Amino acid sequence: MTRTVEAITKHMGVPPHTNSQTMKAVRIHNYGGPEVLKYEDAPRPQPGKGEVLIRVHATSVNPIDWRVRAGYMKDFLPHSFPLILGWDVSGLVEEVGSNPATAGRFKKGDEVYSLPDHTRNGAYAEYMVVRESEVALKPNALHHIRAAAVPLAALTAWQALFDTAQLQPEQRVLIHGAAGGVGHFAVQLAKWKGAYIIGTASVKNHEMLYELGADELIDYTTQRFEHVARNIDVVLDTIGGETQERSWQVLNKGGTLVSLVQAPSENKAKEHSVRGIRLSAGPNGQELAEIAKIIDAGKLAPVIDRILPLSEARRAHQLSESGHTHGKIVLRVRNGNGTTESTAR
Repeated sequence: MTRTVEAITKHMGVPPHTNSQTMKAVRIHNYGGPEVLKYEDAPRPQPGKGEVLIRVHATSVNPIDWRVRAGYMKDFLPHSFPLILGWDVSGLVEEVGSNPATAGRFKKGDEVYSLPDHTRNGAYAEYMVVRESEVALKPNALHHIRAAAVPLAALTAWQALFDTAQLQPEQRVLIHGAAGGVGHFAVQLAKWKGAYIIGTASVKNHEMLYELGADELIDYTTQRFEHVARNIDVVLDTIGGETQERSWQVLNKGGTLVSLVQAPSENKAKEHSVRGIRLSAGPNGQELAEIAKIIDAGKLAPVIDRILPLSEARRAHQLSESGHTHGKIVLRVRNGNGTTESTAR
């Protein structure tokens, strides 16, 4: 049975909504498990010079969200409490901060999406402030729910394959975790580039990945990928550990291993005459604009695992941590008519 708004808000510790200076948000006041996520009133932020205030329609859950929440990133990403998580956003420009150098780039009412700075408050909220340089116009082909699934994962795939590995047409790329949030974007972007794509994924995801453009798929539950993949130019490692260790042997000399999770061994890279690079994706409004063009051309699309209201952020984190989702988990902040999700339920 669907729970009532009153039951949800009581369970999450939600005080009554007060005035226009506040907003609903999911915040953490200390590190811990999903239970530290609290749906509550928070101060509404104001944009400064070179910033825009976004009226958030949707955000999505990425592994970095629960890693920050659990305290795993505290030595790398400084934050203060209370903290709003969520570094994917799609919504409308509500207000533009004064900055003559960029005047006119965005205006109130523009439909935008962004990967914001991870050291600042995120998008588990009705409003958030983002630097103009981190914002791009949303793809016309996607509504906000689907657009919110794009920025972090697509930018990570873009920066790994193109900025870092310099992937070229007809090169062979091995994508570990091809059905995941980053992986399924990497498959499509590599196909758009004209590369030959080998992916690792459980057999239940093979049909989807072939449709997205994979040329060859390896069921990691029954096959060792190093026995199948050969003459690889680029390995995209989303797994780390033993998977990364076994990946060196499949690379051509001069190839590149890009890891999103674990710094590759310099010694191993030298031993195999390849490059090993650890990548942390960063905000880039210009690259998001390029990605939007590819989406509008019908060459790229997000795969959504499920959509949940913002008030169920705890459940979304539990699902993300399980590692058994395919595609992205999206949190709906507002309904199609612009009303806040929780107030309309």
